Amino acid sequence: MGFGTLALVAVLGLSGPLLAVRRRWNIPVVLGELAAGAVVGVSGFRLLDPGDPVFVFLADIGFALVMFVAGTHVPMRDASIRPALRRGLVRAGAVGIAAVPVGIALAGMFDTGKAGLYAVLVASSSAALVLPIIDSLRLGGAPVVETVAQVAVADTVCIVALPLAIDPGHAVRAAVGAVAVAAGAALVYVAFRWFVRTGLQERSHRVSEQRGFALELRVNLALLFALAALATWTHVSVMLAGFALGLALSAVGEPRRLARQLFGVTEGFLGPLFFVWLGASLDLRALVDHPSYIGLGLCLGVAAIAVHAVARLLGQPLPLAALAAAQLGIPVAAATIGTQLGLFAPGEAPALLLGALVTIAVAAVAGALAVRRGLVRA
Repeated sequence: MGFGTLALVAVLGLSGPLLAVRRRWNIPVVLGELAAGAVVGVSGFRLLDPGDPVFVFLADIGFALVMFVAGTHVPMRDASIRPALRRGLVRAGAVGIAAVPVGIALAGMFDTGKAGLYAVLVASSSAALVLPIIDSLRLGGAPVVETVAQVAVADTVCIVALPLAIDPGHAVRAAVGAVAVAAGAALVYVAFRWFVRTGLQERSHRVSEQRGFALELRVNLALLFALAALATWTHVSVMLAGFALGLALSAVGEPRRLARQLFGVTEGFLGPLFFVWLGASLDLRALVDHPSYIGLGLCLGVAAIAVHAVARLLGQPLPLAALAAAQLGIPVAAATIGTQLGLFAPGEAPALLLGALVTIAVAAVAGALAVRRGLVRA
């Protein structure tokens, strides 16, 4: 992999903002990057080799950073979330329980034996996708805050459950690895709290800003790579390392300067590189050769919306229930991990992303309906 390939990837990354430039469409930036990767990858002109070791390694770094930023988006310190957390927990739990028989039914219908994976996918939400939609539409009020709590709980639980569900044969090993990564993130949280209480964080921030040292970014990248090394050593995905560290930082309070720096590193280069790589590695032609997986993708998307509608019985407005069904991170992570481990049949990984696209399309409509229902900030 040379500079020419990097230049091509950077140009392809521009397709994301171009497709998402109209706010009213509520199209995630990553969709353009995935589509561009598919055009030049295995499914298209084969200009990119997703098996290149350097490309794969850079994509892994981007994956960890994307999940790190997603973890920082979970509003751990938002005081308005705490009173709503009980209802969010109940609704997320109800959705999770309803997803189990649906996952079993889908695995039986398509004869894949992946009931656990489908249940996790159907029950999942994406805080990194839902929260920007809520902000852009200025949704607000108690029902919206409860929905945010529900999405945060579902996102966190499903990210932890995914490695266990996607490879049941190594579930014990994955569980031990997940506990090790969580323990490492907890130690980072304790260290962060001590750093803030002693005033060292404020002093180092002042020196870094005055001297242009970017200390916060350097320290957090070092911690991220250390947790990623632990995750790799214990045979779990770097996804958990990134998300766990993001939660720890969110619980302490992410400095605005660090948020801007992370945004630049992730959204400017390594995040688009990861999604272009993922699009290039997906064999969309296999969906044509195996049309049953098109049905699987559509069924996963519809099932996710139907299962999340269960929360309507617990008092959640139906547009917000449909909005909570929006998913992207978990299907992308499942497609990435399954492809890397060789666990999927041809066409199965693209089917997971097709299901995510269905939920995103419905979420865009649901957001508009929530505005019409008056679920906006005062």
